[in-house]
Amino acid sequence: MRSLSRRAFALASAGIAIAPYAKAQRRAVRIGVLTDETGPYADSGGLGSVLSAQMAAHDIGNTVLGRSIEIVHADHQNKPDVAAAIARRWYDAEGVDAIVDLPVTAIALAVLQVARERNKTVMITAAATSDITAKYCAPTSTHWADDTHALTAGTALEVLNSGAKNWFFITVDHTFGLALQRDATAVIEQQGGRVLGAARHAIGATDYGSQIISAQTSGADAIGLASVGNDLINLIKQASEFGLLRPGGPTIVGFLTYITDIHALGLPVARGLTFSAGFYWDQNQQSRAFAQRFFAARKAMPTKNQAVIYTATRHFLHAMQQAASDDPLAVARAMKALPVDYHGRPAHVRSDGRVIYDLTLYRVKEPQQSRAPWDYYEALRTVPAAEAFLPVNKAICG
Repeated sequence: MRSLSRRAFALASAGIAIAPYAKAQRRAVRIGVLTDETGPYADSGGLGSVLSAQMAAHDIGNTVLGRSIEIVHADHQNKPDVAAAIARRWYDAEGVDAIVDLPVTAIALAVLQVARERNKTVMITAAATSDITAKYCAPTSTHWADDTHALTAGTALEVLNSGAKNWFFITVDHTFGLALQRDATAVIEQQGGRVLGAARHAIGATDYGSQIISAQTSGADAIGLASVGNDLINLIKQASEFGLLRPGGPTIVGFLTYITDIHALGLPVARGLTFSAGFYWDQNQQSRAFAQRFFAARKAMPTKNQAVIYTATRHFLHAMQQAASDDPLAVARAMKALPVDYHGRPAHVRSDGRVIYDLTLYRVKEPQQSRAPWDYYEALRTVPAAEAFLPVNKAICG
């Protein structure tokens, strides 16, 4: 009886049930959104990513396994060392069960290494290099983003089939851009096309004139823009000023393109841009319902990163419920066993953590085709999952 306070003993004697102390003090399930809140990827991720995770928690009742769900967030400042330090603090000291988002390859790989060392859950929804699963798969990691192979496979094939056999790339000079150019080149050459050359630019460049002139003088039928975020927006703006986007000119191919990029550019500039994506807000009734709720809070339509954060977070919580455990390995097994509902598009988590689904090849509409604000994409064809994603690297991922 000495383990009970006098008041607790009196309540117990009166026949009033007392919840065990440990149960009363059960900590919340915490999901950390590690994103770019102030930099070049704040529109495609940022506070919109936080909102998507909060919506997912809300939609399952804000509880799992009898515990409340908390969404925390932080700005990684686009610095791998900052991202890794936040991940270590979250996992080690602040009870974070899973980390999600992670734009920029170097950021994602830094946090993936921290998660691997601690056997913790990480869900990469923004960084896109196919190497995340092809080379760096981990038992408790999942890769949800349209990766560099998926982004290039269907897009490059469609452009090649339209007659554009000779390509030139303008590529951001970091891991993601180089991986995108590499994966696209492989598809182009396998299908009998040629890459005539490439010009690189630094992250955050302000002048793309020399790269654009190199592309113009190359004689290429297609110009692949292996860039992302504000770099891609500014590159397309300058390409338009240089006349590269003129009717009858080379096909301009964007790969990692967000709807917020198109909104910032406007249809008169972005029209005709071709790319693949796993999500578009207007793809079906389910995606439209999600987008309308998101828009009500953010006054912008969700990007594919923000949309997949909702899916990943909800799937993680369902898997925790299915596993009846918060053990990361048990939850990872459940995530791979359960089907994924990607806003009405069926998907599944493969053995190496790669999330598999069909993509759609889109073209940005002409201004006169758009019926309303944010009505920007015209669907061209489905890119089957088997065509989009690389097979499991069995030598590394088993």
